[in-house]
Amino acid sequence: MEIKILGTGCPKCKTLEKITREVVEQNGFDATITKVEDIMDIMNYNVMSTPALVVNEKVEIKGRIPSAEEIKQVLSKY
Repeated sequence: MEIKILGTGCPKCKTLEKITREVVEQNGFDATITKVEDIMDIMNYNVMSTPALVVNEKVEIKGRIPSAEEIKQVLSKY
């Protein structure tokens, strides 16, 4: 599974990345996590408010920081 964290480096974006990495590690998900900070790349996903969580090129969560449990539920679908 390919996970992307979309965000320009703000505290919320860093928090989402941290929580996502923890969820992946704690649950043994086979995932690659990358951080996308280029605004043009972020706009390609039609995301106007960051942070955003993209899984396998599908925007799952945007504009807020989800709970660890919510991230786990999203990743479990893959």
